[in-house]
Amino acid sequence: MAEKHFVVQGATCQCQFSEANQTDILLVKTHSKHYANDSKGKEKLIATDKEIGQTMKQNSLGKCTNQPSPSGNLPCVINVTKWFDVNEKTIYSNKGKALLEDSKATCDKGVPNCISIKNHGQTAELTEKNIENSSPEILSEILPGVNFSDLEDEAIMINYRQDE
Repeated sequence: MAEKHFVVQGATCQCQFSEANQTDILLVKTHSKHYANDSKGKEKLIATDKEIGQTMKQNSLGKCTNQPSPSGNLPCVINVTKWFDVNEKTIYSNKGKALLEDSKATCDKGVPNCISIKNHGQTAELTEKNIENSSPEILSEILPGVNFSDLEDEAIMINYRQDE
């Protein structure tokens, strides 16, 4: 994969030691300034390698096979100690480096790279800017059945010139 997605708040994480392969949701707690894939800038904070400690929604991935006991595996309590394979070129105001979809974390009870990103948290959003920057041919492929010339809403009207 040539291009990798940045991880955002709401990404799904999973640990290789989770007894039932449970997942948890990553929360960004180290800044409130940098957003990705969020046109309103309210939900999808960019996750960085500064998301250390208990930075998940439930802070548990069920029972941990790396913590056996006579009565069965002990409950997982997520405590991230370090992130690996981050974007070294992008540093944010919290001095953190952006997490990527293939970044991995270490838990204080696991081994290095035991927590992985199952879903980066970004979703495709069609915005007015996307429509403005697309040719009618592309739009007709993406949105077949929509006749843009019949629409009167200026937010979705396309001014297409042949000389471009």
